[in-house]
Amino acid sequence: EMGKGSFKYAWVLDKLKAERERGITIDIALWKFETSKYYVTIIDAPGHRDFIKNMITGTSQADCAVLIVAAGVGEFEAGISKNGQTREHALLAFTLGVKQLIVGVNKMDSTEPPYSQARYEEITKEVSAYIKKIGYNPATVAFVPISGWHGDNMLETSDKMTWFKGWKIERKEGNANGTTLLEALDAIMPPSRPTDKALRLPLQDVYKIGGIG
Repeated sequence: EMGKGSFKYAWVLDKLKAERERGITIDIALWKFETSKYYVTIIDAPGHRDFIKNMITGTSQADCAVLIVAAGVGEFEAGISKNGQTREHALLAFTLGVKQLIVGVNKMDSTEPPYSQARYEEITKEVSAYIKKIGYNPATVAFVPISGWHGDNMLETSDKMTWFKGWKIERKEGNANGTTLLEALDAIMPPSRPTDKALRLPLQDVYKIGGIG
């Protein structure tokens, strides 16, 4: 009844009282799970403009960005508009060095009509054009129509979008294809870790506590 009535998966990751009451993500949250191929750590970064600094903290640690685009009437248009959050987050991810991208076209259950192929194709066309402009190659990006609320194409192939023949990515490291978001996560290429290089530690904050030490 409170907060994210239509955001079941987001509710799991939003632990702050203010997040659940306002129905938005404020702080970054870590959530770990295991697929057949990887140990995955989800860094749930806020999409709300007021908390962009928190989003940068989360995104800068990622190997791959999952850009969630809302397919609802008016929601996609707001996100992809000149000052929209979809544009800002995709640009920040690329600028922060996250070169792998997955696009989840969410809320397919709330399109007109529900699970509309035309709406999905409209969104993928526009998002592809934008991410290409900022530096991503759309051929290497998996686009997946999903419903986080009903679970469509999240873990298993949905029977409500039989028109979707699956995503396909082409890259020099090897091509991949599938139908679900989980399969797209399994198609991520783990970046090589420069373990032979000098140690670097990111600092987020410095505290000076008087009278101690």
